[in-house]
Amino acid sequence: MYAVIFRAEIAQLDDEYNQMAARMRDLALQEYGCLEFTAVTEGNHEIAISYWRSKEQIRAWKENAGHRLAQQKGRARWYTSYRVQVVEVVREYSA
Repeated sequence: MYAVIFRAEIAQLDDEYNQMAARMRDLALQEYGCLEFTAVTEGNHEIAISYWRSKEQIRAWKENAGHRLAQQKGRARWYTSYRVQVVEVVREYSA
């Protein structure tokens, strides 16, 4: 299993952002095999973590035309900076 960790410093968020984020989350979950998607905003920071079965699913999601548009708008309007990490989950615990 893999996780994609997206961390960003927010410039400004608006209604279009909220609509786009909801569409992208649904698309990842329904069409690209995302297993779980969680996002939290605190102050001017956002973190989103999504879980995937394969790197191929992550690559396909990254290349989706709607997701590419969301990325462009994020760079131009919504975020001051961002960082994406793709990590392999090597162990998981739960209680």
